[in-house]
Amino acid sequence: MWSMMNQILVAVDDFVWGVPLMILIMSGGVLLTVRLGLLQIRRLPLALKWMFKNEEGGSGEISSFAALCTALSATIGTGNIVGVATAVCTGGPGALFWMILAAFFGMATKYAEGLLAVKYRVVAADGHSLGGPFYYIERGMGAKWKWLGKMFAFFGVCVGLFGIGTFSQVNGISSAIQNFFDPEKANCVTIPFLGKYSWAVVISSLILAFCVAAILIGGLQRIATVSQIIVPFMAVIYFGFSIALILFHIREVPAAVVTVVNGAFNPAAVTGGVVGSMIVAMQKGVARGIFSNEAGLGSAPIAAAAAQTKEPVRQGLVSMTGTFIDTIVICTMTGLSIVLTGAWQVEGLEGVQVTTYAFQHGLPIHPQVASFVLMVCLVFFAFTTILGWDYYSERCLEYLTKGNRKTILAYRWLYIFAVFIGPYMTVSAVWTIADIFNGLMAIPNMIAMFALSGVVVKETKSFFKAQKHKRD
Repeated sequence: MWSMMNQILVAVDDFVWGVPLMILIMSGGVLLTVRLGLLQIRRLPLALKWMFKNEEGGSGEISSFAALCTALSATIGTGNIVGVATAVCTGGPGALFWMILAAFFGMATKYAEGLLAVKYRVVAADGHSLGGPFYYIERGMGAKWKWLGKMFAFFGVCVGLFGIGTFSQVNGISSAIQNFFDPEKANCVTIPFLGKYSWAVVISSLILAFCVAAILIGGLQRIATVSQIIVPFMAVIYFGFSIALILFHIREVPAAVVTVVNGAFNPAAVTGGVVGSMIVAMQKGVARGIFSNEAGLGSAPIAAAAAQTKEPVRQGLVSMTGTFIDTIVICTMTGLSIVLTGAWQVEGLEGVQVTTYAFQHGLPIHPQVASFVLMVCLVFFAFTTILGWDYYSERCLEYLTKGNRKTILAYRWLYIFAVFIGPYMTVSAVWTIADIFNGLMAIPNMIAMFALSGVVVKETKSFFKAQKHKRD
């Protein structure tokens, strides 16, 4: 029975994350790109400038940069290290091309999400800002669509508690620590009702649960403070090592780029027939790209709504930089490292092992040092994802329960408990269910993107027209 149930869940997961969802998300990005006149290219320098420059006189809980870091804390995670490796290994190097293309159109989607989040946000009785897909669906599309907003909020709570926020990230952390400190499982302890686990897993789970609890109890302000420190620091370290690897192989970069482009349209020519379909390369690249930067899923607007700004367009531009940093910069660095070192062709490697191989063989440093750097990056990336998704799912629950504080507090402790037991959860169905809910989040959000695209265009035009008058 369990086997049959798992097969059904896998089939549903394949359908949810299949071609229809990718077409829905990609077509939304293409529509917004066309209607906004390639805004993600024309306004990117301005967006990067405003990313660090706080707006004067804006209302909200945290700065625009803090809101971006909170959003990035949830998006920069295992997807940037493990997800890219999985995409390139299963879809060939061409998957990286489709991942970057999906991110390019995703920048327009992320811009629209950030804009709408601020435009339709509300302020709670205690003064904190509330916003996200559920509010721009209800207030932008009309009260008759409130059921669609509730559907998104329900999926958001499920994703936070059952998967991307807890189990998958915690498992990634504990696995990375065990692989570095105790790869042979030489030092183990038997835990009643759970089984035999390495001390590295047990100790890391206790430390992780304590750290998560200490931060989450402090609410958004503490999550944002921690994210502003960890996210930029770890992103710079990972980017630094990745760019160093690429520079040490600079002569092979042109050939690697050709391999990626050829692999996007003729995978069999690059993979030797292992991956023979352009559709497979496209599906793996687009799906992993969306999973990594979350453009179209509707999660980042929840953080954007808390930004101290009075201009929806301004926050939309800042939000847009999240997809640029997450995928076009970090994921591209990971993908190029894997292609340059041939790590994707090494048999028997999967997930983080592929990226580890690339770092070990591509950098002129001791393999253990390379492994340690990657482990630290993975641990902190996953840790901040746990924090970001607690905030997202709490806001979803707040919308569903109309701000019932007791329910939200109970959920927070349940979330902390899920983090604590995460390393011991090995049921594949848990990840499959989480993956399904993650994909289902995108459907209500993308319906809103299509319905409110006219609002996005109108706001954008009026804002830049006003900016031009100010300069004149």
